[in-house]
Amino acid sequence: MSVALYRLNLCGKFFVILLAVVCLCACNQQPTPPGGEATTAVNPEIDSNRLLQDIATLASDEFEGRAPMSHGETLTLGFIEQRLRELGIEPLFAEGYRQPVPLVAITTQPDAQMTVTPATAEAGEPLVLNYAENVMLWSQRAARQLSLQASELVFVGYGVVAPEYGWNDYQDVDVTGKTVIILVNDPGFASNDKTLFSGRAMTYYGRWTYKFEEAARQGAAAALIIHNTEPASYPWAVVANSWSGPQFHLNQAADANNLLEIEGWLTYQAAVQLMNLAGHNLGDLESAAQSADFQALTLPLQVSTELQQTIERAESYNIGGILNGSVKPDELFIYMAHWDHIGKDDSAAEAVDNIYNGAVDNATGVAGILALAEAFAGQPRAPRRSVAFLAVTAEESGLLGSAHYARNPPLPMSQHIAGINMDAMNVYGPTNDLVVVGYGNSQMEDYLRLHADNQQRIVAPEEHPEAGGFYRSDHFNFAKQGVPVLFAESGSDHVEHGTAWMIQKQNDFNANRYHKAEDEVLDDWDLSGMQQDLRLFFYIGWDLTNNTDWPQWYDGNEFKAIREASRN
Repeated sequence: MSVALYRLNLCGKFFVILLAVVCLCACNQQPTPPGGEATTAVNPEIDSNRLLQDIATLASDEFEGRAPMSHGETLTLGFIEQRLRELGIEPLFAEGYRQPVPLVAITTQPDAQMTVTPATAEAGEPLVLNYAENVMLWSQRAARQLSLQASELVFVGYGVVAPEYGWNDYQDVDVTGKTVIILVNDPGFASNDKTLFSGRAMTYYGRWTYKFEEAARQGAAAALIIHNTEPASYPWAVVANSWSGPQFHLNQAADANNLLEIEGWLTYQAAVQLMNLAGHNLGDLESAAQSADFQALTLPLQVSTELQQTIERAESYNIGGILNGSVKPDELFIYMAHWDHIGKDDSAAEAVDNIYNGAVDNATGVAGILALAEAFAGQPRAPRRSVAFLAVTAEESGLLGSAHYARNPPLPMSQHIAGINMDAMNVYGPTNDLVVVGYGNSQMEDYLRLHADNQQRIVAPEEHPEAGGFYRSDHFNFAKQGVPVLFAESGSDHVEHGTAWMIQKQNDFNANRYHKAEDEVLDDWDLSGMQQDLRLFFYIGWDLTNNTDWPQWYDGNEFKAIREASRN
């Protein structure tokens, strides 16, 4: 899922250019730019017709939305493997092209409700919250029935324990066996204070995954995150669509006993009603939570719910191929994308389109790695180092396929040179700019900048780092192992139509197609922008598979020490 798709029109072309120049000048730790052998030595053939054909196949109704552990997965894996075989790309894994990823699919029945009851009858009538309408509920525990009865409710602000920021929202409160209610994102977002966490740029403390993990560490029985479109960076419809139906987890994780019993989201309006029932104003509580002196607040409310779940265990698969290097085959550069989407909604009315085709997200990325495999295979000589083309499963369920790969790689992660992640690529035509999700992290940006210069394009930071895009796609699991993986996308300055037109296209996708059945191949697509990006990505990979560089994280990055330790 691509967070960079959530860019809003907050700046014009001049500001984007100025911002890029300022950030470039400010980064004084970049090494001498790498050599650019690729720009003159090779010419990648990126066929737009082949791209469109591959996308259309993967996003067809026949593939049923490409959910893991489904008939759509079987078709998807077969298609990718056939294409790799046709290109002469060897299997990446010892067992073949496919790497088994043991998953459990947990489906919460959609008749779930949550009842919020005041401590005294005089306080008001109980508030009943309905599944999908104003609450989403599920569990990572592989249990067929879960019950939460009269659980005390505690508001814990942002639910963050961050010693390096002098912050502990759980200080002096015991939430053992209770239900915590948590604000989305982290304290720096709403405050606009650049000295508070990372200001508007989300830290890992702002991710919903962290909030549930921390609540479990604190002993809570359940946790509910208050949805708010701007700090979440997506509307409630994305929450309802993404957390309904089968939710996939790695088998071992779902059997752990250190998980919350129940996790969930509340709509903002439901949270307002809940706080009013408790005698509090949500806006006032949000303001109070922006201070490190905030104290968690026990509410005079109790919550109850029962979840019925179906459990299915099976294997899904990562799939990938490798072009072995001629000199250093044990050093690996990797191109990656997730092949999965969110399947289909069997409960939808007969007249409703119930297939979430996932054309942009992420049939484009899979078509991209296949196009790059073809470009590398078509060169007159193999690169000196190996290059892999990896499509991972269950990204939409929490980056599970890439997490499994990072723990069980075909070559040690210390031998992974670097990589490029592709998620929701540009289907609107060429741009004058590129944006980097997680800008300022690693020397991979030097390679990007070199080859972007050759295309006369500007490299800029993402416009909305508060969306936490760096933590929301598969490259994050590689970063946690110390491997720098670049996640860059076309920007908003369209070569022909300009910035306003391009942003309108991006916003239209976000509002009307992202994680919806409407994400299908459209007649007005222009894949020349995708070709532009893929050529640039090819040149970066060609350079790094034909030299001896090991791109590093910039000084101060939290992953730099991991990389250095793995290489020593």
